[in-house]
Amino acid sequence: MKKILLSAIAALFVVSAASAQDAGKWAIGPRMNIYTNTGDGVVGLGGFARYSFTDNWRIEPSMIALLHNQCSIDLNVDVQYVFHLSDDWKIYPAVGLTANDIGRWAAGLNIGGGFDYRVARDWDLTAGLKWQPMFDDVRKNPVTISIGACYRF
Repeated sequence: MKKILLSAIAALFVVSAASAQDAGKWAIGPRMNIYTNTGDGVVGLGGFARYSFTDNWRIEPSMIALLHNQCSIDLNVDVQYVFHLSDDWKIYPAVGLTANDIGRWAAGLNIGGGFDYRVARDWDLTAGLKWQPMFDDVRKNPVTISIGACYRF
């Protein structure tokens, strides 16, 4: 029984690694974020970049301008583990760090995930959801909904 279970797990990793060749690729694109649980609805517009270290691991820094009174910017860097469901669909959990001034400047974590859907040879639509627990106890922790697109090269 152990051999069957270990063989199945090994086969899953082989299929996951062999289904896409993303290592060493970059992607950039625009993004819109909606920040909930902030008292007022806060919307942000900006961009992100991605670099794939392997077929499954990638890093994603982003910079979002917050379009709200007395807010300026949301800086993030996330690490994502990508599951290639098919040639067109990818899902990923993500963890990372954030710094923003929704209310006042603070740093925190990003915990969430998202998906990518290929719409053309080098273009993806992307969406995600993440919780941002902040390292201060003055404000609520935002939940961020994001949508965007990216060009892969």
